[in-house]
Amino acid sequence: MIIAIDGPAGSGKGTLARGLADALNYAHLDTGKLYRCVGLAVLSIGKNPADEEAALQQAKKLDLQDINNIDIMGDLAAGAASKIARFQKVRDELLQLQKDFARNPPGDCKGAVIDGRDIGTVVCTDAEFKFFITASAEVRAERRHKELLARDEPSIYARVLDDMLARDESDKTRSIAPLKPASDAKVIDTSELDADTVLAIALRTIKAGG
Repeated sequence: MIIAIDGPAGSGKGTLARGLADALNYAHLDTGKLYRCVGLAVLSIGKNPADEEAALQQAKKLDLQDINNIDIMGDLAAGAASKIARFQKVRDELLQLQKDFARNPPGDCKGAVIDGRDIGTVVCTDAEFKFFITASAEVRAERRHKELLARDEPSIYARVLDDMLARDESDKTRSIAPLKPASDAKVIDTSELDADTVLAIALRTIKAGG
């Protein structure tokens, strides 16, 4: 079984994906980390993430183990990821890796939970269950702000909000795989919901068969 979860940054899609994977004993893949890894790799060789050829070459070298690098969770990697995600060749390079994970989840798992921004619309259009997780930009920025402070990283809420809005605009307006709910996705607004409630809603949806 494949469960696709999409949504903007800070919506809670990653938390839901991990919760579902744990509850169902499924494999989990955060595809955003793939793009962060590539973006950070481009920066590490002194190139601009807006350089399509440099991004493509780093995408070809990507190993799934790279997503365990804690450095990819910083804002620098996030900004770079948003830039390289606009390149079709880079997306194509990472697409097969994501599809392989979905069809053949590692270990003895009988299913996969995959989260990102185009899982239900592009990567796994045949997923048995699709969720689109969203929340207001203000709530998402506040969550991100607190997350950065908890990691002892400097953070200013207003700046986080501006960055969040800019990334939303970039993700929604790109010509390739723009961020949007799949037509058959269940949309959950988490602005006023805690993680346990969102997980319960998703599990009920799966148990009910859609």
